Amino acid sequence: MFTAVKIAISLLAFAAACMAQDGLTIENKHNEKVSTPEAEKIYASACSVVQREFGFRHALYPQVRLVLGADKNEVWFAGREIRLTKWDRYTFAQGVVWLAFEDLMPSQQRVTIAKRAVSWADSTVDAERLAK
Repeated sequence: MFTAVKIAISLLAFAAACMAQDGLTIENKHNEKVSTPEAEKIYASACSVVQREFGFRHALYPQVRLVLGADKNEVWFAGREIRLTKWDRYTFAQGVVWLAFEDLMPSQQRVTIAKRAVSWADSTVDAERLAK
């Protein structure tokens, strides 16, 4: 019984690590101290948390490039990069969450929703204007 549970846990951990490797790449410009397994573990965990938080049914593993040794800490959405001056697991997790969250809704769907919001705003009338 315990052997089967250990095997199942090992397989799940291995699968998570494999998926993390597909979506995460690391560029270390100045040989900053970072543990690749730790970064992969945080990446997989952040993706999983976003997936569960928003009830997304499909696996969510966005392409993310971690750039260490950058001039400042920032998320560059166009390049799908998290740029950090030095390794910080919390800042990295926050960047992964932002990029994963962006993948929840494709850009075309965001445009459609924005158009709908403007349309709804135009179709409402202030009650005071009706009384006049």
